[in-house]
Amino acid sequence: MDAGIEAPPAEKIKKQRMLRDVALLLAKHEVRNMKRWFEEFDRDIMLPILLGEIALHNIGTPSAGAVGGDGLPECTLKPCNAYSIAAATGLPRETVRRKVARLVELGWVSRRKNGHLYVSSGALHHFGHLMSSRELPDLIDTADRARRLLGD
Repeated sequence: MDAGIEAPPAEKIKKQRMLRDVALLLAKHEVRNMKRWFEEFDRDIMLPILLGEIALHNIGTPSAGAVGGDGLPECTLKPCNAYSIAAATGLPRETVRRKVARLVELGWVSRRKNGHLYVSSGALHHFGHLMSSRELPDLIDTADRARRLLGD
């Protein structure tokens, strides 16, 4: 439709209703996920956020051209510290430091003597399994439902 021509009112209402339904579907999905993470991390919602940031910092971008034995791009883990995580999240450094100490206690993060933080292999295994068994199928189902609502 031309930018200068406005859609008929009935068409506008239908589109608004469709977008509202998709927004509601996505909000339900997000709340369901937040509840799961809240329970998974002993009811501390900050822990999965910080673990995710640490993992994203560690993984960074795959090395150009380097391919592992599984055929996927190789990743060299890059260190981060409480300061870089505080900067990435906008949280106070002291809060990040306390929460990282808890992640270390739980075994999800390892801290080197120089303060470098790495997501642990245990965390990668545990949460990778959760993502593939629970989160990913739910996300795919939600995306399919959103597409149907949009009439795609």
